[in-house]
Amino acid sequence: MAMIPIKSNGVAVVLLKKINDTYHVLLLKRASPILNNIWCYIGGAIENGETAIEAVYREIREETGITELALYSSNQFDQIFSPQDNFIYMAPVFVGFVHKEQSVILNSEHSEYQWLPFEKAKEMVSLPGNEVVLQSIENHFVKKEPLKYLRI
Repeated sequence: MAMIPIKSNGVAVVLLKKINDTYHVLLLKRASPILNNIWCYIGGAIENGETAIEAVYREIREETGITELALYSSNQFDQIFSPQDNFIYMAPVFVGFVHKEQSVILNSEHSEYQWLPFEKAKEMVSLPGNEVVLQSIENHFVKKEPLKYLRI
């Protein structure tokens, strides 16, 4: 029996910042061969010897320069099927509450960034399923107090 392999060698993180008493989502516009010009939240591969959580902190620092944040597991997953390579990519999604003084410094992987209210962010994310992840994060981390159990 043939099976579709599942690869889970990456992480994703949605950064949130309170602007004028409303939480905004950081979206980045990719400037790379994979998903070029696509608006998305932060994501990247787990390097050898890293845990998923270490990879999240590293990816946030590399892609945005942000170091001050409160991190949570969202209990959500990015799931993408690659028709070219016949595998399912699955990555845990984390949530980071960014301190308001932190500014974004992009690396070469992205050309632009925007802090957007949830409704606008859900419209702008490009990959199907990303809007479902954002809706879950809004429901469980913004409209409600996040569960302490999920704090990292």
